[in-house]
Amino acid sequence: MKLPKIWWALFLVSLVVIVPFMAPYLTFDPANSRITIIPGTVQYPILVAHIVSAFIALLTGFFQFVDRIRLKKPRIHRFLGRIYVYSVFISGLLSLASIFYAENFMKATSFLLLSLAWLFTCWKGYRTAINKQYEEHRKWMIRSFGMTLVAVSARLLVPVLLLLYFVLHGFSLPHGMETVIGEVLNVNIWAGLVLNFVIVEWVILKK
Repeated sequence: MKLPKIWWALFLVSLVVIVPFMAPYLTFDPANSRITIIPGTVQYPILVAHIVSAFIALLTGFFQFVDRIRLKKPRIHRFLGRIYVYSVFISGLLSLASIFYAENFMKATSFLLLSLAWLFTCWKGYRTAINKQYEEHRKWMIRSFGMTLVAVSARLLVPVLLLLYFVLHGFSLPHGMETVIGEVLNVNIWAGLVLNFVIVEWVILKK
């Protein structure tokens, strides 16, 4: 089955969203971090390793669903699959470690839920492949990749959440723009999780 054009559009959108976000961290300079780094801790190297391994998972994840590779070149499919699984486990475990440096409880719980869901769905995808339960393997890998894409959807939802905030507050900013952005960034991961979960389960049911 040939993947629809929207799949490749999603691939390009994901790169456009993630690459500019990731670029400052490739300088390996904590001063360029988008979040506050606590000096004298391992927070920054954990964060950089998490972001890089998540990006690898994003890239390899897209090509896991390309039938030209999956059906005609199964060895490449398995190789990319292993890279995806390793990347998810590394990034997911590092994400759990980074929770201890979260700015507030809301962010900590959202990253905790996302990390656990990401690790669990990837593990289920890996185990079903090992057991040659290929139909179940495909379903769990769709779920796993849906969790991978939360990093994209959560950022794409920020303008939508800002607009919703303005509408609910009569297009006024009683506490200032900085406070609004802070509140939106506290819930965008939750919004991305819910949206991706709904879309993924709809895709699985449709198939």
